[in-house]
Amino acid sequence: MKVVVLTGPESTGKSWLAAGLQQQFGGLRVDEYVRWFIEQNPRDTRLADIPEIARGQLQWEDEARAQQPSLLILDTHLLSNILWSQTLFGDCPDWLEPELLARHYDLHLLLSPEQIDWTDDGQRCQPALRERLAFYDATKTWLEEHRQPLQIIQGDWAERQLRAFDAVRVLLAG
Repeated sequence: MKVVVLTGPESTGKSWLAAGLQQQFGGLRVDEYVRWFIEQNPRDTRLADIPEIARGQLQWEDEARAQQPSLLILDTHLLSNILWSQTLFGDCPDWLEPELLARHYDLHLLLSPEQIDWTDDGQRCQPALRERLAFYDATKTWLEEHRQPLQIIQGDWAERQLRAFDAVRVLLAG
C-alpha cells in the first residue's frame, strides 16, 4: 500500500486534487474529518475540540488502512491538526506529534498558496496570502525537519494537477 498525503494551507486544491488522484489512479480516499466536525458543530471551534477532531481523522485513516488499498490518498493528516491548533489557539495536545510520527507516509504533496486565488467556502479563515504562506512555511519546515518524503506542488490549477499526477505516477512505478 502506498500512502499519499495532500497537505498545506487552505484553498490550495487539496480536496480537488485528492478526488482527481483517486479518479486517475484508483485507490481509497480519506476526506478531512474537521469539515464534517464543523458541519455537525456549527460554532467556533475550540482548543478542547482538537483531540476529538484528531481522533476522528485517525479513525477514518485507520479504517481506510485496514482495507489495504494499493493506494491510499489522504486529503489531510494530523500535521494539519497540529498546525491549525497552534495557529488558532497557540497550543496543541502533546500526543498528536508522536501519533503522527508513528505512522508511515510514502509521499506528502505540499500545495503552495501562490499563483491561485483564495476561495471562501464558509469554513476557511485565512484570506490573506501572508497567512497562508506562513502556514505553508510551517508545514514545509515540519516535513523537512522530520525527514518526510515531500513534493512541492505549485502553479495554476492545470500545473498542480500535472505535477501531482506525475509525482503519484512515479511513486506507484517505484
